[in-house]
Order: sequence, then C-alpha cells, then structure tokens
Amino acid sequence: MGPTGPERAGSEVTALTPRTAEERQREIVRAARATGSVDVAALAIELGVAKETVRRDLRALEDHGLVRRTHGGAYPVESAGFETTLAFRATSHVPEKRRIATAAAGLLGDAETVFVDEGFTPQLIAEALPRDRPLTVVTASLPVAGALAETGTVSVLLLGGRVRAGTLATVDHWTTKMLAGFVVDLAYIGANGISREHGLTTPDPAVGEVKAQAVRAARRTVFVGVHTKFGAVSFCRFAEVGTLEAIVTSTLLPAPEAHRYSLLGPQIIRV
Repeated sequence: MGPTGPERAGSEVTALTPRTAEERQREIVRAARATGSVDVAALAIELGVAKETVRRDLRALEDHGLVRRTHGGAYPVESAGFETTLAFRATSHVPEKRRIATAAAGLLGDAETVFVDEGFTPQLIAEALPRDRPLTVVTASLPVAGALAETGTVSVLLLGGRVRAGTLATVDHWTTKMLAGFVVDLAYIGANGISREHGLTTPDPAVGEVKAQAVRAARRTVFVGVHTKFGAVSFCRFAEVGTLEAIVTSTLLPAPEAHRYSLLGPQIIRV
C-alpha cells in the first residue's frame, strides 16, 4: 500500500514545489494574475516553503514592479505584459467602485459635455449621471455608450477605432484624431496606476494616447480609482497628478497618503 495522509500530501507538495527562487516567484506571479490576489499562508503551503520565504519572494517581486504587497498577501500590478479584462474588473472591489462612481458623478456641476473613460468604474459613473437634463457624453467605451444610448436625455458620441477585446474600447489614430476635435467640460479618467512620482500610467501605449488626448481636450479632469491603484506604476505615463482637478477614491486609501497627493494640486475625495 502506498503512502497515505500527511506522508502522501507531503510527497505531492514536494513534487510540485518550484526548486529555485526564480521558479517560485514565477509561480507566485502566475497565481496572482490568475486569481487577482495571493495569500502568504496559502502560498507557503502550496509551495512547501516557510512563510518568511514567501514574504521574501513577494518583496523581490514588489521591487521589480510585478506585485503590490498587502497585509498577509499581494496582488498583481498591471504592466506591459499583463492587464486585467473588463469582466474581471467587474468582479473586484465592486462596492468600493460604486461609492466612488456615485461621488464622482456628483462632481458634474454645470458641465454639459463629458468624456467618460473606458473601464468598469467609469461605466458605473456613466450609469450614475443625471437623466433630468441634456448631456453630451464622448467615450471610447462600447459598454459606456450602450449604457447611455437609450436614456433619451444623453447624446452619446462613440469614438471610432480599433476595438480592444479585453476592455471593449476603441484605440489608435482614428480615436485620438476624432477626440482631438472636441473640447469637453469634464473628463472622468481611470488608470492602471497612479503615483506621486510617475503620475497616471497604463500598460498599453494606444490606450495611453487616448487618455492623454482626453486630458488635453478637457477643461476639468477627475481621476477615479480604487485604493489599490495608488503607488502602482504601469508602462505608459499619460498625465501628471497636478493636471487633475480632483481624485475620487475610497477611505481605504490612508488619509496621510491622500494628503500627500493633495499637495500636488488636486482635491482628494475619499468615500
């Protein structure tokens, strides 16, 4: 009879355990990108190593910009080689994103023309915009256009271009050329990362061009993003923090860190 219980489990873990730090770290990144986050204790069991070994691996991966550590775990940083899909974004931090979207829609003021960015949080902003007054919305996002097209009071201008499969948004020169012909009162902008040193960043240069053009076209720009965006840095920088009128995030961003961003110019709204 073969080994059973702990002996058998131990042999299976040993067989699956990456043998080098590089192999372990590659497996950790793969797991984080597949599930959205990883847990130190679970990784220690899965990899058959001590928790402190996992913590060292996570520190190394954070130094290389591949993950951001949290209390007890980590989550992946979006980069030139990795970006979450719209479907995934619609399942993560949803209550936080809804609060942010509602607060952001409250900043509309007397704006009559609005740019709404691609992404799930901007989509929630579009759904929260008032329906009791005429409004023109410019967007590269097919889901945003679809959410607003039948409202009756909102006129939707969908920017043409190549549609990205993961986010269902248009990009490339057709998109930016059309957007360059507009001046909008307010732009709601998202990003894959925002940092005080590197500003607003996104993995795809084509997406970065659209976002940069939207910022140039807008009289006012509001950044919306969950707390995990802060301190993260992706591949393409498209705006500086100082160009923003406001940043809308949640109270999960610590107040001292929010204050440091406010020193660069924008109003910080935590909900």
